[in-house]
Amino acid sequence: QLQLVESGGGLVQSGESLRLSCAASGFSLDHYAIGWFRQAPGKEREGVSCISSKGDSTRYADSVKGRFTISTDNAKNTVYLQMNSLKPEDTAVYYCAVGEAITTVQAQCVVVRVHSWGQGTQVTVSS
Repeated sequence: QLQLVESGGGLVQSGESLRLSCAASGFSLDHYAIGWFRQAPGKEREGVSCISSKGDSTRYADSVKGRFTISTDNAKNTVYLQMNSLKPEDTAVYYCAVGEAITTVQAQCVVVRVHSWGQGTQVTVSS
């Protein structure tokens, strides 16, 4: 069973940083693609960043390019999302998802054929 557990969310001030973790179990990360998504109250879910199974391709939403970085630690079977220069509009629940591949649709990253989602971690950025 493919399972994902997010952690690392919290309350920070504008301009500060956070690193989110997505720990995988039941599968090896180098066989699947992973994406980070977020959803703020009253808004649609947004594909923030995605990484291919081999880690050789990454995608970012235009809203986070230059501020967020996705990476994989295969030894720990964990995907990270380093978030710098956080803004109040980054406030949302952040989820990771595992699937077969990644692509870009309307400037957002998409995970193709999602197998599982994590439970989410709250990120709140105060102004």
